[in-house]
Amino acid sequence: MASVTLQNLSKTFTGQTPAVNDVSLEIADGEFLVLVGPSGCGKSTLLRMIAGLETPSAGTIRIGERVVTEVAPKDRNLAMVFQNYALYPHMSIRQNLAFGLKLQKVPKAEIRTRTDKVAKLLQIETLLDRKPGQLSGGQRQRVAVGRAIMRQPAVFLFDEPLSNLDASLRGDMRRELAALHRRLQTTMIYVTHDQVEAMTLGDRIVVMKDGLVQQVGPPLELYHQPVNRFVAGFLGSPPMNLMEGSWQSEGDTPTFRFGSQTIPVPKPIATTVGSTDDAITLGIRPEHLRLQPSADTNNAIRLAGVVEEIQPLGSESLVHVLIEGQSWIAKTSSTDLTIGASTVLEVSKEHMTWFDTRGIALPER
Repeated sequence: MASVTLQNLSKTFTGQTPAVNDVSLEIADGEFLVLVGPSGCGKSTLLRMIAGLETPSAGTIRIGERVVTEVAPKDRNLAMVFQNYALYPHMSIRQNLAFGLKLQKVPKAEIRTRTDKVAKLLQIETLLDRKPGQLSGGQRQRVAVGRAIMRQPAVFLFDEPLSNLDASLRGDMRRELAALHRRLQTTMIYVTHDQVEAMTLGDRIVVMKDGLVQQVGPPLELYHQPVNRFVAGFLGSPPMNLMEGSWQSEGDTPTFRFGSQTIPVPKPIATTVGSTDDAITLGIRPEHLRLQPSADTNNAIRLAGVVEEIQPLGSESLVHVLIEGQSWIAKTSSTDLTIGASTVLEVSKEHMTWFDTRGIALPER
């Protein structure tokens, strides 16, 4: 096991803007770190530089105390699991698992011991004599993970390993990977574009956009305290509702105005924004919008709208409410509303997040 340190790491391909721009990260020994972001954000390029498959344009990579920036991939003591499994179709599962150790001239008895141990760990003992083409997608992914485990690396690298699986299998494999990390306690760096995977797997999440790190932290910290609009809108299913407007000072009470509706703005927020002509954005998570008004009139804000769509999900529903020409989503356990009906959404003041004209989250204190 080992820590991974990235210092001012950048990668620019010929004639292009930086794919990865001045990234510095400290990944602790035994940590499960998830790199997440939309396609083209630089997360896979960053992982490939750690693996040695891409050469950095600038910066330093350390594994433990050892600088590996210019070390060949085979000498970095890493194991990588790819999206396409990368199994040898003409070999049996046992041969696939053992292939890397065979090249390293590990004794046959040790290879067999490790193979049996890994197969039992991943519950693929009955598949060892089959070929990859005889396996399901989930089984093949287990074999790909098993081949990585066979090497007993200091660090595991995962490049969107579950994206070829259907939704049910992805859920199963997420649980298996989380359990595997708890058992092995080995450093894992995992790339995905799926924010649900990021939230459920990572000890910490790195959110990336346009080659830049937007925010790093534990999943719930990023969910409840996003540093900017991008993080707020990217994490969450459905994502945070975002409403643009401007704030005005009416006497001693600053207000946020969008269309015909107004919301009191906390004075610290108004002080931070500055000019009353500046645009600001209000963000509210769908689960914090209530469709049944409470008795708390002092700490609650109410927004009038029209029901636009109702999406039943079984134990809960997503209700789309049109407010001042923009669709807001409320998550509720039950509703007797109908499409086209007028309604009121209510939210407590402590569940409101504010962003300035640059999209940066505003502190309330």
